[in-house]
Amino acid sequence: MNVQIDPSWKAQLNTEFEKPYFKILTDFVKSEYTTHQCYPKGSQVFAAFDHCSFDDVKVVIIGQDPYHGVGQANGLCFSVNDGIAMPPSLINIFKEIETDLQQEFPSSGNLERWAKQGVLLLNATLTVRAHQAGSHQKQGWEQFTDQVIKVISEQKQNVVFLLWGGYAKKKGAKIDTQKHLVLTSGHPSPLSANRGYWFGNQHFSKTNTYLKEIGAAPIKW
Repeated sequence: MNVQIDPSWKAQLNTEFEKPYFKILTDFVKSEYTTHQCYPKGSQVFAAFDHCSFDDVKVVIIGQDPYHGVGQANGLCFSVNDGIAMPPSLINIFKEIETDLQQEFPSSGNLERWAKQGVLLLNATLTVRAHQAGSHQKQGWEQFTDQVIKVISEQKQNVVFLLWGGYAKKKGAKIDTQKHLVLTSGHPSPLSANRGYWFGNQHFSKTNTYLKEIGAAPIKW
């Protein structure tokens, strides 16, 4: 099957693309995009991989679903397109960065700038039907993204995994903590953040401290 994805990832995931479940998933996604409004646009389904090659991965952030509102999703978890109002979770992410690193709140919620520095912004499910959260779950995407996490854990060293909320923690349960740094906290959504499970986690400074310790360039959050 010819999947349009960055070559460095294709080398790691080629066998996955040939599995029966992925053919069923592909047919499902094609059908959905033909018959319904879906997000992100087709060319951005694998944007997380296209903006951050396998060789460049230093940090992995795991999200759940793409945003399902008009013009929001761009294939990177928690990220929105330029000019789009920031959703509450993203606002809380930037608030934590503001206090953790004493840097200004950004004008755009587009996180491509993170991806280009080696942050893989991975949603567990890569597509969604407009205005229907979770509508493409349990169709095969989760199996595919589990394999992505497994490949990173097995083939790379010293990657920082940021697992926010119960879903991400479960998704990252098999990461090799002997080889990688795994940081966990509550989810940045208002429900979790307002209960004290998000703010003050200092994940952004902790990530950069670790990257410097292993001789890698810190992320300009």
